[in-house]
Amino acid sequence: MQQLCCCLTSRTDKVSPGESFDHSKSPSPSIHESINVFRTERQCTDILFIAIKAAFILILLVLIIYCMAFGDIYRIINGYDDCANVCGRDNQPDQSLPCKGADRTREQFLLVEGSGVTESDLHRMCVASCDEVEGFKPFLNRCIRKNNPTEEVATRTGLKNFFQEVSEDLEACHKEMLWLAVTSFVFSLLTLLLLRIIPGLIVWLVLLAVVLACTAGTIWLWFRWQYESEQLPEAAAESARTRMNSWLYYAIAATIVTLLVFLVILVMRKRIKLVVQLFKEAGKAIASMPFLLAEPILTFTTIAVVIVLYVYFTVWIESAGMLVVESNNSAKYMKNSTMLFTRWYNLFAFLWFCQFIIGCQHMVIAGAVACWFFTRNKTHLSNPIGRSYCNLLRYHLGTVALGSFIIAVVQFLRTMLKLLMHTVRNPQNRVTSFLFDCCQCCLQCFERFLQYLTRNAYILTAMHGDPFCLAGKNAFRLLTNNALRVFAINSVGDFVLVLAKVFVVVATVLIGVELIQKKAGLHHPYVPLILVGIFAYLVAHCFMTVYEMTVDTIFLCFCEDCESNDGISRPYYMSRGLMEFVQNSKKALAVSEKTSGRTKQSIQDGKAWMAATKPTGTSGGTAQQRATAISETVD
Repeated sequence: MQQLCCCLTSRTDKVSPGESFDHSKSPSPSIHESINVFRTERQCTDILFIAIKAAFILILLVLIIYCMAFGDIYRIINGYDDCANVCGRDNQPDQSLPCKGADRTREQFLLVEGSGVTESDLHRMCVASCDEVEGFKPFLNRCIRKNNPTEEVATRTGLKNFFQEVSEDLEACHKEMLWLAVTSFVFSLLTLLLLRIIPGLIVWLVLLAVVLACTAGTIWLWFRWQYESEQLPEAAAESARTRMNSWLYYAIAATIVTLLVFLVILVMRKRIKLVVQLFKEAGKAIASMPFLLAEPILTFTTIAVVIVLYVYFTVWIESAGMLVVESNNSAKYMKNSTMLFTRWYNLFAFLWFCQFIIGCQHMVIAGAVACWFFTRNKTHLSNPIGRSYCNLLRYHLGTVALGSFIIAVVQFLRTMLKLLMHTVRNPQNRVTSFLFDCCQCCLQCFERFLQYLTRNAYILTAMHGDPFCLAGKNAFRLLTNNALRVFAINSVGDFVLVLAKVFVVVATVLIGVELIQKKAGLHHPYVPLILVGIFAYLVAHCFMTVYEMTVDTIFLCFCEDCESNDGISRPYYMSRGLMEFVQNSKKALAVSEKTSGRTKQSIQDGKAWMAATKPTGTSGGTAQQRATAISETVD
């Protein structure tokens, strides 16, 4: 299947695009192009998982329809009494329960009374108003007690009308919040512009700040230890000596960490330069394809729709149940095994669809950036984003479905383990708690590893058209062969992007402090500031996610270009800036310059030959167009 779907051409079969012009033949429309690493002719990958996902969706719909047939959404919204009569509804009678079938349209609130020691001690009844019952108040069609501890605390601290006051604050400063939202967009774009123009300065300033912080912290710890040792009397207690030794241990550990930071930066300095160059290339790619920045908006919108559907289906599932009669005046709805299975099936569907949507975003960005990288003339990009969308929808939905399925399985196992922890965990049994925490930590690390490997597999699929397993194997090989470069990108690059998000949030909030604090009559000015900070983080995260994926894609394209070409007989697709990080870069650049000069001279000779032999009529225009196409291709 892998050979059938993906192995269409040889990756190493390259032809130099700088062949000299042949005077003895009529000029061809373009000089011999090398066979591109980026596949234009593709076949479907992992098509089996398209069928599996379609069957999965069909089964989900059948299960939801089954729950709807035995459910009533108003059982959750309004609640029902002991006779299974839904409050606020005209109920249908049931022969097995004489008290069922009462008209409760005027009794819209559910009141639950009893000791609550066991479920049988609770009695549910529908009432017309909660004010009729002493000590209760309405809340979401329920009657809840007024004198609960939360209400007492809210009354004592003056937070009883908190939500009303917050709504008034939001209404009073909504214009300022709108301006701050626009400001977060501006700061995000400014950050991307700075990362493109001066990435080297930003990266080295960040590293310098880390070094200075580590050095200053280490020096302070040593001075603090020296101060404690000088102030310690000879007949000091054992606890005082232990505290002094603790400062010594902290100083030694900080010294070791600082030395390691110095050594890592010293050893990785060339690879850090590669990170800087990748940031420059990512800025060029996004400038060439600015609509990539709108991709996360579509992703978040789709995920929001999935969340709404998940909540809607969950309400129906939780409302479903079979009527179980306990006595003549008591009944309740109990779920059977199918309904319980649907609850977990719906949760897994939610996890799978969310990862599927995120995977589609990664595939679209990777496909567009790879197309940009392996196009020699960047001014003649033929809609790379649209082509990437077409490749995804036509060929690679199965690959995204398989990758997202694997991640969703691990997330589902983590959810099940967390539920099991809360069910059987004994706070006094530290061994069990430790084992559960270890399992949860291992699953989380495994999930992070799978997410990273899957994202790189999507890049190779978008590049070569490989199925998921083959792309994952090739991605793992490339990452392990370039382990130090990967470490530099994932440490320095991600740290810089995190600081970029922090910069956008802090700058937006600081401006918001000046704007919102000037508004008079605000009860809780920190609430609009928190909302603005959250929105600014989401905006910055959208921009930086695209930038991060672009950097990762360019890096893998760079690795593939290094393996597939030698820069001499098979010219590189990478820019001159990236060629500096290849072993034979000087030789390749010399050959490239020599070939470029010879090719330009050949083009001039070809144009002169066509001008001399230009026939009459329309063919001369065609020859001129061919010469122009040759010139643009080489340039």
